[in-house]
Amino acid sequence: MIRKLPLLASLLSVTAGVAIADWPMFRGIDQTGISPERNWLGAWPGGQPKQLWKKNVGIGYSSMAVAAGKVYTVGNANNQDTIFCFDATTGAEVWKVVYPQKLDPKYYEGGPSATPTIAAGRLYFISKQGEVRCLDAATGKEIWLRNIRKEHGVEEPEWGFAGSPLVQGNVVFLNVGTHGIALNARDGSPIWSSGKDASGYATPVAFRFNGQPALAIFAAKAAVVVDPKTGKELSRFPWETMYDINAPDPIVVGTDLFVTSGYKFLEGPGTGASGALFRPTAGGAQKLWLSKEIASQLSTPILIGGHLYGLSGNGDRPGHLRCLDVKTGAVKWSSPEAPMGNLTAADGKLLWITGAGELVVVSAMPDAYKEIVRAQVSGGKVWSAPVLDAGKLYVRNSKGDVVCVDVKGTGPVN
Repeated sequence: MIRKLPLLASLLSVTAGVAIADWPMFRGIDQTGISPERNWLGAWPGGQPKQLWKKNVGIGYSSMAVAAGKVYTVGNANNQDTIFCFDATTGAEVWKVVYPQKLDPKYYEGGPSATPTIAAGRLYFISKQGEVRCLDAATGKEIWLRNIRKEHGVEEPEWGFAGSPLVQGNVVFLNVGTHGIALNARDGSPIWSSGKDASGYATPVAFRFNGQPALAIFAAKAAVVVDPKTGKELSRFPWETMYDINAPDPIVVGTDLFVTSGYKFLEGPGTGASGALFRPTAGGAQKLWLSKEIASQLSTPILIGGHLYGLSGNGDRPGHLRCLDVKTGAVKWSSPEAPMGNLTAADGKLLWITGAGELVVVSAMPDAYKEIVRAQVSGGKVWSAPVLDAGKLYVRNSKGDVVCVDVKGTGPVN
């Protein structure tokens, strides 16, 4: 049920110089949250993966992008954002770019929420207050800067802009405004804008609608299918929640889309649901199923082999990792309660970083919840998505500690 290779090929074509095993954007090069790595899990001496390096980048929730042997992330200290580039193997700082930006804590620590995107040798990033930067990924040199909140007069969402840039060809797509905005990747000049309303918090997702390229954008009050050439709305599935926190990315399920939120759907048939599978149609959408059993406030579930694996619960409260049948929404299993955290996956395994910084490796099979191994790899609060690349796992907590651990270990798992 994962998207077909032609779409993956189109994404690869815009990331020239990036190896397929790299992780150059939020949730990976094909936006599934699944790494292509195989045989990445080895035995850990003493039951603990070795920490290779650790750096503090400042407060925030930006995840990591990995490309061409470099790791990129963003944090905030003293009301300044810093974009960091580190050597992926040693953690040595390659470059950093600092600029004024408010920490803006509001019921949480604050700091940047989006993740940098690497495409064709450039880094793209949007700050919470709507400054979009394009930098040379090798040197950090600024190529262009746009304040799209001011230039386009769009309303800033209550917790700031959080959706990461999606770059395709010479276009940068952002979840900004009513249902997205498109900028020229060369100079940041506008291509189209959908309106000035406050946006949702998810990253635009590329897929095909009626055989044509399209974007799925989780806007503040609906999941919207958009024509990437014009910004025209093609389909809409209403999804209005408390505080307009539509944050997890839409998940492509063949010709259908799955959405979830931590706060319940408020109005209409299905009120109280927190997850839905729907089929986009011209001008509307066909509801396939609704669920109250999956409620992901911050992390995006992962689709593997016809099943959704997702964290159900809100950020600061304990919740569960759950497996749902994507055809019906039926719950196949639920984990013991734990702090929420975030997910990635590779080679039939889920890598669950709990909100308390514990790595739990779980078999991605629908028959039962089965832990393979667990270890404490970080402290503090962990909401950011972990990244697996070349046998190394990168984990970042809210206070900005980025750790790189060797999950490949010393040999086969017993």
